Amino acid sequence: MNNLQSQFLLDPEVIFLNHGSFGATPKPVFDTYQSWQRQLETQPVKFLIKDFHENFRSARHQLAVFLGADPHNLVFVPNATFGMNIIARSLNFQRGDEVLTSNHEYGACDNVWSFLHQKTGLKVVRQEIPLPLPSSEDIVTRIWEGVTDHTRLIFLSQITSPTAVRLPVEEICRKAQDAGILTLVDGAHAPGQLNLNLEEIGADFYIGNCHKWLLAPKGSAFLHVLPERQELIEPLVVSWGWGENCPYESDSRILALLEWWGTKDPAAYLSVPAAIQFQEDHKWDNVRELCRTLLSETLTRIETLTGMPSIYGHNKGNFIQLGAAELPPGCQPEKLQSWLYDQHRIEIPLIEWENRWLIRPSVQGYNTREELDKLVEAVEKYIK
Repeated sequence: MNNLQSQFLLDPEVIFLNHGSFGATPKPVFDTYQSWQRQLETQPVKFLIKDFHENFRSARHQLAVFLGADPHNLVFVPNATFGMNIIARSLNFQRGDEVLTSNHEYGACDNVWSFLHQKTGLKVVRQEIPLPLPSSEDIVTRIWEGVTDHTRLIFLSQITSPTAVRLPVEEICRKAQDAGILTLVDGAHAPGQLNLNLEEIGADFYIGNCHKWLLAPKGSAFLHVLPERQELIEPLVVSWGWGENCPYESDSRILALLEWWGTKDPAAYLSVPAAIQFQEDHKWDNVRELCRTLLSETLTRIETLTGMPSIYGHNKGNFIQLGAAELPPGCQPEKLQSWLYDQHRIEIPLIEWENRWLIRPSVQGYNTREELDKLVEAVEKYIK
């Protein structure tokens, strides 16, 4: 067992290669989370009325430094999908408007656009990015071919969920800004995997999870909105922060509208600084690079076993800690997933995408080479 395995609450009997779905929180961060909850329950009125905003401000400022952002442009939300809904519902799409996206996006986010298509007549344009993955320049070209005079918003993941590929959102945001098109970047998998600078990325709207690769507790995410776009924002939940009689002092309009939307447990948000500190204490750049190396070796071994080409093509450096390999036709993937867990106690997702099946291992600091060896050995047994 590596020294980081003992820092997590995960079942030691399970080989957990699915960090990408919901994350996992280290023990010291979880202790901080429970400490905040105990403080809340000790004196709820003081905690939520007198201390809430100052505690939030401190946590938000520390997250902003980590993300390369201005804290006035940043607000905590429960998860990335919630943040996306705030933006999608704020833009008041009309019939004839178009949102441009890709065929690699997360299913829940696709549902948001499908819902708005039914409700408003919004047209959803999904540009195809094939696998094996083309060059970054080709990806930008393919996305831009979907732009029309009616394109109002471009929505893309920085790291995609089903295929685990990194999209060149920085260049697309620059082109969109020059063309006067709004951009929304789904960074659900980015914080903790990438060293981010949100101001340099330049997206009008950026959503990200803290509970995945940043290792914060479940229910902690953020929405970043450029100052010039904050007037567009409408709250999903209208509460005390709306209107002229707001009883709270807020640092920006989006904080007034979105930070206080009724009684809630804020402990997950307030624990984000502890998660940042945990990664700093354990030299996370080094941990991340070791994970990347181990993942790269594992994907290559699986591809050798299956005879399937890499989905990343010549872009072998495209993934970090989340990656995918294609499975051969006829492998009965649902049976394989059950077999991996029931026979080998390996928790790993198998994902259907564009009539292909992908196995998507996550490699986090608590994983070991021995665990990845067991995955490869199990896949080899199944194929034989």
